[in-house]
Amino acid sequence: MTHPTQNKGVVRPVLKFTQYVPYRTKRREEIMLNVTVANIGELAVVGCAGRLLRRESVDKLREAVTAQTDARIVVLELSEVQAIGRGGLGMLVFLQCWAREHNIRFLLFHPSRAVEGQLRHARSIADFYISSSAEMRALLAYANSRCPQAA
Repeated sequence: MTHPTQNKGVVRPVLKFTQYVPYRTKRREEIMLNVTVANIGELAVVGCAGRLLRRESVDKLREAVTAQTDARIVVLELSEVQAIGRGGLGMLVFLQCWAREHNIRFLLFHPSRAVEGQLRHARSIADFYISSSAEMRALLAYANSRCPQAA
C-alpha cells in the first residue's frame, strides 16, 4: 500500500496547517469604512475613510447620513475612500433620493480618484453635484455665521 500522497512514483507534498487564521483579521479591519459626522448649524459634513465595498460599510454610511434629519445640507466628503463598489454606488443614489424626499441638499465633496472613476464608469457622475473647494468654504462660513454663539 502506498502513502496517500504518492501516486505511481510521484510524491506530492502533504500540506499541514499548524495555525487557524480566522477571517476577522487585520485585513477585515482595513476593509471597513470609518465615518465621522460634523454638524455645524444646519450643515452636516459626513466624512468617509476606507473602502465602501461590503454590506457593513454601505449600511454604516446609510445610517450616518439618514440620521441627519435636522440638516438642510448634507455634504459627503469622499477624499479618503480608496474603493467603492456597486453597492456603494447604489447607496449614493439612494441617499440622494432620500435627501431629496426630506428637502435636504445632498452634495459630494472631493471624491477620491477611485470614487470619481467608478462614478464615471457607471455613468452616474452627472447625477451628483460635486461641490468645489470654494463652494465648501462658503458653505462652512455660512453655517458658522448662522450657528448661535455661546454666551
